[in-house]
Amino acid sequence: MDDLISEIVFLIQRVNWLTLVDLFLVSAIFYIILMLLKDTQAQTLTRGVIFVVILISLLTTLVNLPAFSWLVSTTLPALLFSIPVLFMPEIRRGLERLGRAGSGALLIERPFTDIEIIQKTIKDVVTACARLAVFRQGALIVLQRRDTLREYEATGVKLSAKVTPELLLQIFYPNTPLHDGAVIINKGLVSAGACVMPLSSSGVLNSSPERQMGLRHRAALGISEVSDAIAVVVSEETGSISLAHRGRLMRRISADKMENVLLAFFKQQAEAEERANFKSWFQRLADFFREPKD
Repeated sequence: MDDLISEIVFLIQRVNWLTLVDLFLVSAIFYIILMLLKDTQAQTLTRGVIFVVILISLLTTLVNLPAFSWLVSTTLPALLFSIPVLFMPEIRRGLERLGRAGSGALLIERPFTDIEIIQKTIKDVVTACARLAVFRQGALIVLQRRDTLREYEATGVKLSAKVTPELLLQIFYPNTPLHDGAVIINKGLVSAGACVMPLSSSGVLNSSPERQMGLRHRAALGISEVSDAIAVVVSEETGSISLAHRGRLMRRISADKMENVLLAFFKQQAEAEERANFKSWFQRLADFFREPKD
């Protein structure tokens, strides 16, 4: 214990401005990584990895375990190579955000905050889903939030039409040209139909005892895993309505509950955006160095 304290005192005495810059850069890198992994499936996995790293560090530094230390030093390179494999989807999303930031095609857009249009859009979607559920007509409706869905819109047919229950019913009517695929709704408009969504690879539906969940539910979970969008699914076999968000599926919900959940999601987002009124970090930096006017 005395040796540990003496080493800490020795390190404190050697601290200078370069050390502070070094610590700041390392902290910034870890902060960016954690922000990229926030609200993703890898978040839980990251906690487990951090716990294992801390436990191994304590065992190898505080306790003299030569065999265990040799095992850790031998297997560490293999573990470092496995990290990109485990976090491949999150790393890809982070690199895409950084790559598109300079070209103006950001993956994160300013949220739509017109409460009246949001309420009307949700009401129309709920009405359409309730009718589709009665007739057991399958549907997949994706409501965009902050993360842009342009790459998925490109896989379908551009519409840019005002959301109405009749339009959604016509799109998902069996054997129509646009019924097979997802509808993307953004800012009160049906931006595209017959869109191809990524399928979930989490295995959530594989462990479900119900076999009525097919490709629509997998696609709903998939788009909710790679973005913050909310996907609404109407089962063609059972007529039940499900909501997918952040890789989680709310099954067999009523139309009233669906409307309340959607309103809660979008109202919370709109109110937070209005309160925050964020500036870009470029503007913050410019304001910081701008001389005050007399």
